[in-house]
Amino acid sequence: MFRQGLRTLLEAAQDIEILGEASDGQESLKGIEKYQPDIAILDIAMPGLSGIEVAKRLPKIAPDTKTMILTMHGDTFFAVEALRAKVQGFMLKEESIDYLVQGIRKVAAGEIVVTPSLEKAVFKELQNSQRKHNGVTSNNILTPRETEILQLVAEGMTNQEIADLLFISPATVDTHRKNIMTKLDIHSVAGLVKHAIRHKIVTL
Repeated sequence: MFRQGLRTLLEAAQDIEILGEASDGQESLKGIEKYQPDIAILDIAMPGLSGIEVAKRLPKIAPDTKTMILTMHGDTFFAVEALRAKVQGFMLKEESIDYLVQGIRKVAAGEIVVTPSLEKAVFKELQNSQRKHNGVTSNNILTPRETEILQLVAEGMTNQEIADLLFISPATVDTHRKNIMTKLDIHSVAGLVKHAIRHKIVTL
């Protein structure tokens, strides 16, 4: 319902054309690779693959596609992580449609756009983290595939369900799970779920 409403509102702008929609992260990757849009509008919490994780993969499959996060999660952490993933726009769903359209146009023109309520805090955090950040996080410990499987495990999917979704064998999924547990020094599914929530790989 939200996507249908958003599509109708955006199509009212004469300079915006909607090429496709997606209901989850995997579907969005396929659509972006197929249509090569100027801009992909993503959410933070999408089933299967988060919007930020999708954004990280776009340079390989759609190098000219810019990304905008449109979300209800108004936490500075999410905005900072999005910009670190080279997302060009971070907007909250509470903003007006006129402001969203302006933001889309700015992103298309190559500008970085952050919703006004978060802008100062986000850029301050990015400046501070550039000076202080020397550690290793779970985002660079795990490969993109491992991060993807960690999210699916945290969402409650079985090895077989993950294998069917990703078109790999259950044995391969199990190998990835073991590698994830070894790298993170976590030895239970509950521990993986806690880690995924703590590091915002999934959200409650």
